Amino acid sequence: MTTPIADLYDDHGEALRVLAPLFRDFGGILSFEGFVSTLKVHEDNFLVRSALEEDGQGRVLVVDGGGSLRCALVGDNLAALGARNNWAGIVVFGCIRDSVPISEIKIGVKALATNPRKSVKKGAGDRDISVRFADVEISPGDYLYADPDGVVVAKNKL
Repeated sequence: MTTPIADLYDDHGEALRVLAPLFRDFGGILSFEGFVSTLKVHEDNFLVRSALEEDGQGRVLVVDGGGSLRCALVGDNLAALGARNNWAGIVVFGCIRDSVPISEIKIGVKALATNPRKSVKKGAGDRDISVRFADVEISPGDYLYADPDGVVVAKNKL
């Protein structure tokens, strides 16, 4: 991503939906962008793995984990899988684990916090539905921009 989000906002203002500043940077890439694919899960990362096993085609996986801080939905193995499979980034409304190795993986990762506890793997959840968290509704096909200043979403690539 070449344009900082602050400048993007200055140029496009209300065309952007700004996520509440809840997220920390964890990935080896701090600025990333791409079309959105969504998941809605609760303390279960089976669908996260399934999505990251696919060719991401430069997309960003947005994971609505309900803001749960009780377990991690992404660890270093999943972050590495996403990087290998051409995902630009992962935004988790929840926790990750393995933050030090994730910081060395060439993928953008934003999440609320870390937690060493693994999630369950039952396959419960929904894929490619509209999700709402951090004061913003995010839909599959939206375009997400992220950098150290935050996360914004637009209906189309700007």
